[in-house]
Amino acid sequence: MSVLEILEVPHPGLRAVAKPVARIDDSVRTIVADMFDTMYDARGIGLAATQVGIEQRIVVIDLQEPESDAEDAKPVRTPLVYINPELVSVSEETSVYNEGCLSIPEQYAEVERPTRCRVKWLDLDGAEREDDFDGLLATCIQHEIDHLNGVLFIDHISRLKRDIVLKKLAKARKAA
Repeated sequence: MSVLEILEVPHPGLRAVAKPVARIDDSVRTIVADMFDTMYDARGIGLAATQVGIEQRIVVIDLQEPESDAEDAKPVRTPLVYINPELVSVSEETSVYNEGCLSIPEQYAEVERPTRCRVKWLDLDGAEREDDFDGLLATCIQHEIDHLNGVLFIDHISRLKRDIVLKKLAKARKAA
């Protein structure tokens, strides 16, 4: 498989609204495999196809949670694939998570999102799925669905905080 180039702000492709996947075939499976390779290589936990310049509604997630509470515990890979994901409902209760994004490298901000959500999607076999998510997985799937709609996590914070994040990013790019 291949590691793809991750688009970074202010690339206009990050504002594209992805189109639904019409048919799940080998080309879609190759995209998914390449997206996992890319996400793992970048040490991320989620990636939307629009972040690699593919305007299709595909999301991959792997929270890579540790196998135990031990300090030296290795992360366990649990790759998840969501094709044409849709938020069916979200909780009124919200939580705040310090989010980052592979398209806005090394920058983080506290984002408030619904604590729980219900999502409908297709799996790699084309089967319809629907399930409830909470915790980090709920935050992550909402973040990635936002990407498919041309929305970045910095769009959920104040203009002042967004400007600070973007200035830090510019400064980090100059230093590199």
